[in-house]
Order: sequence, then structure tokens, then C-alpha cells
Amino acid sequence: MADLRVNLCGKELRTPVIGASGTYGFGGEFSGIVDMNWVGAVSGKGLTLEGKAGNTGVRLYETPSGLINSIGLQNPGVRHFIEHELPAMRALGPAVMANLGGSTIETYEEGARLLDATDVDFIELNISCPNVKAGGIAYGVKADSAHEVVSRVRKCTTKPLIVKLSPNAENITEMALACEAAGADGLSLVNTFQAMAIDLDKRRPVFDNVFAGLSGPAIRPIALRMVYQVCKAVKVPVVGLGGIATAHDALEFIMAGAAAVQIGTANFANPRACEDVARGIADWMDAHNVATLDEIRGAAL
Repeated sequence: MADLRVNLCGKELRTPVIGASGTYGFGGEFSGIVDMNWVGAVSGKGLTLEGKAGNTGVRLYETPSGLINSIGLQNPGVRHFIEHELPAMRALGPAVMANLGGSTIETYEEGARLLDATDVDFIELNISCPNVKAGGIAYGVKADSAHEVVSRVRKCTTKPLIVKLSPNAENITEMALACEAAGADGLSLVNTFQAMAIDLDKRRPVFDNVFAGLSGPAIRPIALRMVYQVCKAVKVPVVGLGGIATAHDALEFIMAGAAAVQIGTANFANPRACEDVARGIADWMDAHNVATLDEIRGAAL
């Protein structure tokens, strides 16, 4: 029978399938629907040091083969998460990823220090957040800005640090190398693509913030290309995501070099997507006499 276990930054996951941040709550929402033995890890709702109410107006808008979201990192804050959500998340069984965002490097640092004192397994650093001191340009757009925030956060925690990259970076490979040089233990990519929609009746943008994040199957081939490029360039493990909805999709990312994959938007259409993808990977491995994922990881590189 296929062995789905993977080693991610020194920690063993039962399967390579991870519930992606912002689509899986803190895991408990799916515990009565999904057999958590098939889920390797859960990346919780994106956290900021202090809680946020999120954006006003329309937050979700469907597009052909995709979903545009303008949630605005609504979350209870790091301290509330540690006290209230983390214990239940820990009890689910899968490894725990705390997804951390921030508006300044100082808030990233304090959030990392607080999480470092807990039993989370990983910190997933979201550098797609706007840098308020740089006019709102995301930390994940320019490699030098990303290097600074990653290197500063690296000093605040001994937890495995996985940096989540934005596809809106000026150069995704340069960005990945900068984060690796700054001390990232791993990388995850891609986050959502900047997008927009227009309401024809109102003759104005659908979202109050005008631009929002596109995810879903529409972005998968581009995400796969970026994961392939990054896996060829870096030595740290890479978690691939972006429109993955089936075992076939996930296996493409693994053959492109990904150590593991995250399932995001697919969870809204199919709450059992993580389990279905993991079972599908096992079925494919059995059918092709593949005993471990190491036998096929990076096969396309």
C-alpha cells in the first residue's frame, strides 16, 4: 500500500495534503466531514498580531474556473488564537501551521515571538500583506523587502519557517532565493493573483478595495509553472498550491518538485477535497507501483 508520509522541514506529515490558509478555518469546521487521518496539516486562518474585522462590501465573487476574494484577513488575532483556537486545532491530529501576516515588520516579529512559545508545528509567513510604511506595496513584491522581513522574523522563532510567496512578485525565482538566503526553512506558493471585477449595473468595481485575490483552477497552470521554477532554484522544500482540486493536479505539483501541496478554493465546492485528493494520490501510487512519493518527487525537473 502506498506510503503517503512526507518530511517537511524536519517534521513528518501523514500525507502530503494540507488545508490551505483562509479556506479551512482552524480545521474544526471540517472535522465532522473529513477523515482527518488523510490530512497532513492544516494551515489556519491568516493571523495578524491584533484582530481584524476584514473588508467591507462584497467579499467573494465567482468567476469562470475561479474565485475572487476580498476578505481582508479577518481574524481574531494571534493572542486569541493561542488561547482559544489552537488547543482544538492541535487535538484534530494533523500538523498545525500558523499563518502569520502583518502590516509592519514589528508586528510580524511580535506575532512570531508569541507563536514561538506555543506548540504549533510551523509558522507560515504570509508576505503578501501590504507594507504600510512603504505606501501599501506588499512585502512579497520586491526581493529586498521580503529578505528584510524574513530575516527579522527568523531571529524571533526557532519554529520551522515556511514563507508563502505571492505570484505578484517582480521575479518569483529571485524572491524565492532571497527568502531562502534570509533563513526560510521552506517556501509555499502561490498565493492569490491580483484581480478585479466590474458590476455592469452599478458601473463600478465589485469590490470596495477595487482589486482582490483570484484563486481556483484558472490559476493552476501558472502556479505549477512558478512552483517548477522555484523548485529548480532552491534547496529548501517547497509546498505547492494554486487551483489544486484533484489527485492529478496534486501529482503534477509533486512531479514539479513540491514536497507537499495545499488545497484551497476546492474546499468550498467539495468540503472533502483534502481527503479525496489524498486518497486519489494513494490510488494512483498503488496503480503505478509507486511505494513512496520520493520516487516521483521532482521527476519532471
